[in-house]
Amino acid sequence: MDSGTESIKQGHPMFIIAMGASGCGKSTLGQALANSLGIQFLDGDDLHPKANIEKMALGHPLTDEDRYPWLELIRAKAEQVCADKDSSKSAGCGVVIACSALKKAYRDILRGKTTTCHVPQQIAPLDTLPTYFVYLKGSRDTLLRRMEDRKGHFMKSNMLDSQLQTLESPEGEEGVVVINIEGSTTEQVRSAREGLSSLVEF
Repeated sequence: MDSGTESIKQGHPMFIIAMGASGCGKSTLGQALANSLGIQFLDGDDLHPKANIEKMALGHPLTDEDRYPWLELIRAKAEQVCADKDSSKSAGCGVVIACSALKKAYRDILRGKTTTCHVPQQIAPLDTLPTYFVYLKGSRDTLLRRMEDRKGHFMKSNMLDSQLQTLESPEGEEGVVVINIEGSTTEQVRSAREGLSSLVEF
């Protein structure tokens, strides 16, 4: 048994990222999974700087330079939430955050493995914070249909191809569970929990 698994079994916080291209349903699954596990949910989109949101609203894809501070902020927020949960010794330790996490370099920032120092460290880093990804995988046609059906979201459907070109599949990386987006939210939560249970005992 690895140390990450052991730490969660002892009540250590955990950080789960619901990831995938826009339209995959990561926010819906993330909220449902967090509810199922009894931990907090946050939407990574809510942590975007204003400049990023304005850029995407104009239909312009973000660059790596735009994304790095955002990804570091997500990691810092997860550490803050988990540290607060850990200090209270509550049973429901951890957080689920929805984030596209399209590239491996992005995921390594979210794992806390790398940093570009855009975000000042507010608390001592949780070097042993176990981090897992639930990857919602689906076809372009399904993703496009879902994006076109959404109202009032700053992401535009014509940005989907840019996201899919950027996507580096996390399949085969450590701590990753792959979920088919075609299933119902209930089915997805069940699949996510089954996959996560093979990585860590809840």
